Amino acid sequence: MVARIEWTVRWAAALMALVCVSAQANPSFSDKGGKAVTAYLPTGVSYDPSIPTPESVLGSEVGTWHVRHDQLVNYMHVLANASDRVSLEVTGYTHEHRPLLLLTITAPNNRDALPQWRENHLKQVNEGVPAAKDDPLFLYMGYSIHGNEPSGANAALVVAYYLAAAQDEQVSELLSRNVVLLDPVLNPDGLSRFAQWANMHKSKNLVADSENREHREGWPSGRANHYWFDLNRDWLLLTHPESQARIRQFQKWRPNILTDHHEMGPDNTYFFQPGVPSRKNPNTPDGNVRLTEALGAFHAKAFDKAGQLYFSEEAFDDFYYGKGSSYPDALGSIGILFEQASSRGHVQNTVNGELTFAQTIQNQVTTSLSTIAGAMANKPALLNYQKTFYDETQAAIADDDDFGAITALPQDHGRVNALLSLLDQHHIDYGFTQDDTKVGDKSFPAGSLVVSYDQPKYRLVKSLFSSRQDFAENTFYDVSNWNIALAFNLDYALLDKRKGKRLDLVSQQQQDNAPGLATDAYAYGFEWNDYFAPAMLQHLLAAGVQVKSALSAFTATLSNDQQQQFSAGSIVIPMALTQPDETYAIIQAAAKLSGVKVYAMKSGLTAQGADLGSRTMKPVRAPHILLVGGNGTSSYEAGEVWHYLDTRVGVAPTIVEKNRLSSVNLGDYTHIIFVSGSYRDLVGQEAQQIDSWIDNGGVLIGQKSALKFFAAEGWLDAEIVSSEKINSVFPTDGLKYKDKSALAASKIIAGAVYEAEIDPSHPLFFGYQNTTLPMFKTNNMIVRAEHSPFYQPGYYSDSPLIAGFSAPVLQDMIADSAAVLVRPKGKGVVIGFVDNTLFRGYWYGTGKLMGNAIYQSTHLVR
Repeated sequence: MVARIEWTVRWAAALMALVCVSAQANPSFSDKGGKAVTAYLPTGVSYDPSIPTPESVLGSEVGTWHVRHDQLVNYMHVLANASDRVSLEVTGYTHEHRPLLLLTITAPNNRDALPQWRENHLKQVNEGVPAAKDDPLFLYMGYSIHGNEPSGANAALVVAYYLAAAQDEQVSELLSRNVVLLDPVLNPDGLSRFAQWANMHKSKNLVADSENREHREGWPSGRANHYWFDLNRDWLLLTHPESQARIRQFQKWRPNILTDHHEMGPDNTYFFQPGVPSRKNPNTPDGNVRLTEALGAFHAKAFDKAGQLYFSEEAFDDFYYGKGSSYPDALGSIGILFEQASSRGHVQNTVNGELTFAQTIQNQVTTSLSTIAGAMANKPALLNYQKTFYDETQAAIADDDDFGAITALPQDHGRVNALLSLLDQHHIDYGFTQDDTKVGDKSFPAGSLVVSYDQPKYRLVKSLFSSRQDFAENTFYDVSNWNIALAFNLDYALLDKRKGKRLDLVSQQQQDNAPGLATDAYAYGFEWNDYFAPAMLQHLLAAGVQVKSALSAFTATLSNDQQQQFSAGSIVIPMALTQPDETYAIIQAAAKLSGVKVYAMKSGLTAQGADLGSRTMKPVRAPHILLVGGNGTSSYEAGEVWHYLDTRVGVAPTIVEKNRLSSVNLGDYTHIIFVSGSYRDLVGQEAQQIDSWIDNGGVLIGQKSALKFFAAEGWLDAEIVSSEKINSVFPTDGLKYKDKSALAASKIIAGAVYEAEIDPSHPLFFGYQNTTLPMFKTNNMIVRAEHSPFYQPGYYSDSPLIAGFSAPVLQDMIADSAAVLVRPKGKGVVIGFVDNTLFRGYWYGTGKLMGNAIYQSTHLVR
């Protein structure tokens, strides 16, 4: 027994020795790429040892890994708890319920004075009260609004630590009489998505090869938010909670400077504003550019010292007021765009050599600190600028021939409430007329909306009602128009001062009280004119209520014996059909959810039009929607469709990547939606499956470049005008090589408003009253098709451009071309939208078209 134990001990010892030898034989590779927080910061600075460093909380140095949002949030809480300079506020939550943070950083003895500082500052901004020389500056520093541009958010860790812990004269001077508002990540959902991607592909031995999967992000990228929207186009539109929370803070503080830290392609260097001087918004004062230039000198000096390449005054512009660097410009702040070449991972080969993640973070830290240095050096000019901005704005108001804009408000609570909410969030003043008003040949009823130019937000308001078509430069980094009345499909006019000053306005809109709803009605019904009518309908369908859609207008007798006119597309709920026991309660709940007015009908016999039992009253079935996505499709457009259906209608589509279509049972779906993309790989089996599915009663919906695929397969009878034909109308005679970029820009329609002629009697335009519709065009695709009231219910007018820039030759080509196409096929139907009806969730006027294509297509199928 003893011998056996000795043998076992010796065997165990030998095995342990072998394990030790094996462990020593394997090299130990550690994670690389980061550096200590102080290595990112100025030398010769001492730091409060009681303030935790990022590496002490994260467990690794900044830049070793891409920081996750939860890690960043945790560190900011730790920092706020440890430093009496820092207070932290949760300002809102993302779609995925991640907290949005704002750190207010100033000297501890300023805390009690902050409310008064803010109040005084807002008087300077809104009332033109001059600033005292020792008044504080408010600096708003925002990072990574695009989630896959993460150097900003990672730099925020470093900057926050520096401001909380540094014990030097520069930081003490900064915080003694100024306030830094630090927004560490503007797009938490996108950042989290990209951090996961970059970290899951990281090797201990970093791979710089640009072909490595780490640098080839999957679809959809982390650039966008949860619904795949670009949040840096949402500062003005406020479609998303991230933007709404941010604008609340911007309006609360109205900072002197706002920084907006981005990334661009790896083969670039570093850009800081000003951008192209000729491409700023004409409503932005020249003083804004001069101060941006003054701050730019500090960025240049910092990069010269660091030996880093950079550029300015090219490529980027400040025209569209819906971006982070331009929205502040309209309101008297200095917005500054920073663009760092992206490592898109931890290290990547570029034309300028290896670019490490740590270096991208370093450069964002550098410009964060150079902004602070420039602000302190130019503090008198920055304090004076907001007074100058106010005075120049007042002078511009006095010189303006117009009083403001008047807009007729439709019987559509959805659109009206969305419009007023947008104005309220931007703190734009407005009123309502008490009497009918005539402007030129247009009549506006009592209760019309009036937005006066005579208010502090004049420059922003001016842009919201602009119909400008001529510009000093025709190159646009983004859209050239965002007219709010056109976006909401509202009749409007500009008021001259004589007319405007005579208007009697009230601040509250008259409320239209809904009639009581009888519990014993023969049928219930609601009009289709409200933006949220599809949401009302979807709620009923999901609850098992049987409904019908009216093909034409009718007049019904209500339970109170009044006559009520219903337009084509109105929804009827006949109680003679088998309905759920709790149908009345379901209808009330749906009406409360959507805000749609419901009527109780006394009889199935109508005073005019089809009776409620007519065969023209078509049943509407609950839709099962497949949305095609994946590589090669536009994630922005797919996200817009998803967002509309999910958040404004109440039905989530099934999103299927296009390379999986052949394995999906299409018979499970009533509707398939294709957004812009390349579908050349969907030939053979996939196309045949779709073809058969349409013949069997499916509704195929496509927009923009998806129509090329539809036309090629013969599903739409249309000609897509070739790019060669479009190029041929742009002569090159007399041009030089230097004109190449300008010529290319003139062929682009980056975002302009075009007028379409529409047929409101067609099911795709149910709910529309006018015969014209402003549509937003974002490309130069032109579709020719036979003029037919049945197959082309929408086409562009003879002089189609309403607002924004398009080359005259493009306007001529687009005139009289197709805007909306329909083609019956078998028992089904194919629907084509030449342009994007859901643009950025802002174009409420055409958003209903997607709802019609889904719910009113019951009239188009057999």
